[in-house]
Amino acid sequence: MRAILVVNPQATSTTAGGRDVLAHALASQVKLDVVETDYRGHALAVARAAARDGFDLVVAHGGDGTVNEVVNGLLADADPAKMTEGPMLGVVPGGSANVFARALGISPDPVEATHQLLYALEHDDSRRIGLGLADGHWFTFNAGLGWDADVVGKVAKRRGKQTSAALYLRAAVGSYFRPPLGRPPLTIQLPGEQEPAEALTAFVSNTDPWTYLGNRAVHLNSGCSFEAGLGLFALNGMGLPTVFRHVRQALLTESNQRGRRLLRHDDLAKIRIDAAEPVHFQVDGDLVGQRTEVEFVSVPDALTVVVSPPDL
Repeated sequence: MRAILVVNPQATSTTAGGRDVLAHALASQVKLDVVETDYRGHALAVARAAARDGFDLVVAHGGDGTVNEVVNGLLADADPAKMTEGPMLGVVPGGSANVFARALGISPDPVEATHQLLYALEHDDSRRIGLGLADGHWFTFNAGLGWDADVVGKVAKRRGKQTSAALYLRAAVGSYFRPPLGRPPLTIQLPGEQEPAEALTAFVSNTDPWTYLGNRAVHLNSGCSFEAGLGLFALNGMGLPTVFRHVRQALLTESNQRGRRLLRHDDLAKIRIDAAEPVHFQVDGDLVGQRTEVEFVSVPDALTVVVSPPDL
């Protein structure tokens, strides 16, 4: 098996020693190349080249941004009719949140995650998962327009600081009281619905939990999974009582979110969102830019991930 290990040395919990241990362990089972990224988009370029060159496995060692780049590289030239023919993905978390890895049952600890990956390779364990596609960008766990994207943008401006739950909370509060682009109304069109819905912020999930605050999972669409369609969580009111109500529900284990200001669906094939004015747009926790329209599409069985069943 030919494999490439893509390491982001700037990720929160990646170290040179950890990289060497991981590389040595993987090299005992596969023919391995190792690449350290040194610019934005580098992981995408490496994964795309690996797919073109017929590699069997690409392992991402970094945060959710690194994983997202690798996924977008693996699928950059994919034929929709031959999605099963590309390289498999392996993940050893090295970031602060590691939402995608945790949703798959992969330990956030890099050493334990390495053991899990080696076990899965030894036992030929893997899992096909669905992904989301939005405006040409693949996403593994979520994307959004409005408040959450504003938060991502605010955090991105502080790249010199290590990301943490506290930093995201401060950014969330600041973006709530001082939204950088205001709160232009969003129009949401769903399959089979004649009349569009209105909202002020919208989260689109490919799995649940949607994110983490430290070790606490944040649930918006508890019925959403990698085997189903996309989840939509949109609010048409942003008053403090509404926000507090849904934040509280989101922090409850397996919360079933409800509310009169809430538009929620857990299994959608397609979602179209239009904004009256440009709003921030984020994918897997990275700010993509500003948009006035985005179509989100669920793509079943898009990717093979090397991972063992969660009970092993």
